[in-house]
Amino acid sequence: MTAEVVRFRQADLLAGLHRRFGPVVRTGPYTYLLGAEANRFVFAHSELFEVERAFQSLVPVDGPTSLIVSDGEDHKRRRGFVQPALAHRRIAGHVPVMRANAEAVLDAWRPGDVVDVYQEFRRAVRRSTIHALFGEELARDSDFFGAHLQVLINLVDRNPAVVTVLRRTKAPAWRDAMRARRAVDARVYQAIEETRQGKTAGDVLTSLVQGDGLSDLEVRDQVVTLIAAGYETTSAAMAWAVFNLLRHNGVWERAQEDDGYLANVVNETLRLYPPAVVSARVAAQPFEFAGKKIKQGAFLLYSPYVTHRLEEIYRDPLRFDPDRWETKPAPHEFLPFGGGPHRCIGAGLATTSLTVMLKALLQRPKPELLPQRITPTSVAAMRPKRGLRVRAAG
Repeated sequence: MTAEVVRFRQADLLAGLHRRFGPVVRTGPYTYLLGAEANRFVFAHSELFEVERAFQSLVPVDGPTSLIVSDGEDHKRRRGFVQPALAHRRIAGHVPVMRANAEAVLDAWRPGDVVDVYQEFRRAVRRSTIHALFGEELARDSDFFGAHLQVLINLVDRNPAVVTVLRRTKAPAWRDAMRARRAVDARVYQAIEETRQGKTAGDVLTSLVQGDGLSDLEVRDQVVTLIAAGYETTSAAMAWAVFNLLRHNGVWERAQEDDGYLANVVNETLRLYPPAVVSARVAAQPFEFAGKKIKQGAFLLYSPYVTHRLEEIYRDPLRFDPDRWETKPAPHEFLPFGGGPHRCIGAGLATTSLTVMLKALLQRPKPELLPQRITPTSVAAMRPKRGLRVRAAG
């Protein structure tokens, strides 16, 4: 097994600041709270932080009432309508759909075809996510959602300051994004009305529509958030997992034979390539951490990527080693889905989807990882910038 892993230069610079200055690093408009103890502090003291102001850059996609931008009682109430449909028992019922969507992708490959695994499985993950959460009817429009949401995702993937300028000047990129949003909204509001009339079925959509006191805007925002965040992050992780299976000697073969080892591959992938390189908070009040005073209103960032590559937590941290998962780290040491009250609500769905689709791939002849430059991009959903090219086996 090789020790080489892909590095993300921007995040590695942040790790260097942590080594030099400790757990509190101020640079530009941001204050970074870095390392496992910083994570523990953030997750244990949610009353000190706001997420609404921290994630305003996501509002053009997710909407003003999204779980991602909700605080306090509003967050708790909205989350309560979604959580039951994402229980392990419910998720297990969606495994056949996940497997079928993965196999449909694989069935289309012909011996010798060069395919972009990231884009190929992105479609499968998106369709499975929509089907699991919102039913077969909405899943038929998976490509529609993919095309229009991508325009919005491209917008919010930019620097927030740039997005602000685009919005204020009504630049073409902003107008295109708003046009895409109107198309998405029209389809979602149609689904809301059809669900209200009993014409469609989907666990989460039914729960949201029947929820006492939820407005149509609130339902819309949760639907779009769960679709966009669900497939954007999971498809990125899927690409890194396939890379790891093909790049490191013996990993593919062991994962073929051992489901437990495959689960370890998924965890090790999420450790080295967590979808969210950083996550944000805003200080709701002044507080002190690690001997440093943090002012109210400070924009704060913590980093799963930095934590996951700390040698004081993970021995030989840059080595891809699924066997390290025989011992499990603490929640503040392994946080690919965040933690505390705002831990990603779709974590179980994501890991199940990854495992099922990887297993479908492993049942086929091993593809060839082609020579290529693998460059990570995006701190919100770290993915291979140019995709991941493989040649289908003959």
